[in-house]
Amino acid sequence: MNDGRDRRATAKDGPWKGLNPTMALAAKGFVLVFVLVAIRDVEAAGAVFERIRSWIEGTLDWFYILTVCACLFACVLLACSRFGRIRLGDDGSRPEFRTSSWLAMLFSAGVGIGLLFFSIAEPLSYFDNSQSAGYPNNPLADLAGAVSLDEERAAHAMRVVFFHWGLHGWAVYVLVGLCLAYFGFRKKLPLTLRSALHPLIGDRIYGPIGDLVDLLAVFGAVFGIATTLGLGASQMATGLNVLAGVDPGVVTQVVLIAAISLAATLSAVSGVRRGIRVLSEWNVGLSIILLGCFLILGPGMWLMGFVVSSFGQYLWHALPMGFWIADDAGQAAWQNAWTIFYWGWWISWAPFVGMFIARISRGRTVREFIVGVLVVPTALGLLWIGIFGGNAIHLELDAAGGVGTAGIIELVQGGNYEAALYGTIDRLSESGWLTWGMSALATLLLSTWFVTSSDSGTLVITTLLSMGDPHPPQRFRIVWGLGIGVVAAVLLLADGLQALQTAAMAAALPVSVVLLLMIAGLLKSMARDP
Repeated sequence: MNDGRDRRATAKDGPWKGLNPTMALAAKGFVLVFVLVAIRDVEAAGAVFERIRSWIEGTLDWFYILTVCACLFACVLLACSRFGRIRLGDDGSRPEFRTSSWLAMLFSAGVGIGLLFFSIAEPLSYFDNSQSAGYPNNPLADLAGAVSLDEERAAHAMRVVFFHWGLHGWAVYVLVGLCLAYFGFRKKLPLTLRSALHPLIGDRIYGPIGDLVDLLAVFGAVFGIATTLGLGASQMATGLNVLAGVDPGVVTQVVLIAAISLAATLSAVSGVRRGIRVLSEWNVGLSIILLGCFLILGPGMWLMGFVVSSFGQYLWHALPMGFWIADDAGQAAWQNAWTIFYWGWWISWAPFVGMFIARISRGRTVREFIVGVLVVPTALGLLWIGIFGGNAIHLELDAAGGVGTAGIIELVQGGNYEAALYGTIDRLSESGWLTWGMSALATLLLSTWFVTSSDSGTLVITTLLSMGDPHPPQRFRIVWGLGIGVVAAVLLLADGLQALQTAAMAAALPVSVVLLLMIAGLLKSMARDP
């Protein structure tokens, strides 16, 4: 019954063959208008982004916190309930990809570029106590009395980083991916976000309401991915400056976005089994090498003890941190700049990552899906952050000129987050060739993660616009692959990092409303599943 509706919703011939014409026109029109308006007056666009961000931070911080916490509680409930035995597909279906490939794709598509960009800059920012940004660097540590630059404050810093990159964020991905996989593979509905609303509104998902839901998902994916690409391009430019003296300015960053977007488009055209899977596995291999270098060159035993202790403290304090809302201006400024931005970024990425992990998870049980997506990438990501950020913190704690004089924290105080990674590499090794090699490896890894994030996003967007077709027309993959790069470049030109962060936070607002409705639809449908 539903398959017939799906086919009639996509064009049989003409320029929109294979896509939903209404959604395709609306999505392209919106992105085109956004690009043209932003290019026409870059300064005015930057001012608009700033006003949007201020309104969200001052009005809806509690809503973002509520949404993320609801996702985590729903994941725990489903994993521990009888619903965990339900298979994402027919009862006799089995996984399409082997577990190692599945986990590699989960990790690469989820937080690749972000881990390199923030894994050193963020822990050092929370460890710092200079209030260089005009607000407390870590109000949670200050409230606990850890105000001096010592190991106690370092532990508080890492605890907050784990919180931002841990279970709460991944729970958002789990819920979207679970909804898509359950309704797409088990209920035979389109592999789109609208299908999760079927238990609530029935066949009206095939009308304007469903189109609007999927369009919101497309917009969230476009701006969420563009934010990541902008961050990645800025750090790649810094890497090229370290390696070859290339000017790391906006022109270089835009050129990098163009080049990587082209490579990502070619990968997206080749599909999941070839381009995306191979690149994901390549990413993991390179990541292990770079991680090994940091572990070997750094204080290994201290690092592992620091990571384990910080992880334990994170688990103990995860629940109260999740519901904490700042109660004064300084604390609120910090929470908005970091926690609310992160929750917006995770939510805006959810349609993209959720669709992708659903696409590669057919045949797995609900419990296997939740544990795999929630626990494994989280653990690997936190290990990565602990070793990278731990090295930088140890360098500052053990600096010859006294705590905080290693020079890395100065980069963060000046807002030069991109250079923190390369500054740490420079201070880890006394060998020039090893420093250069690690910097080159980090830059190469940025480029491969860059490609993986972009090509996965391109495939997801075209899947949404083609009413869940897992193999959308290749010509539209090309259009959207290049289009995401254009959006990232425009945001970078408009207001740099601030515009990128605002885009992610704004795109998350409508998606978060849809996400809460999806949770309700999923629970209602599973309660009726035999």
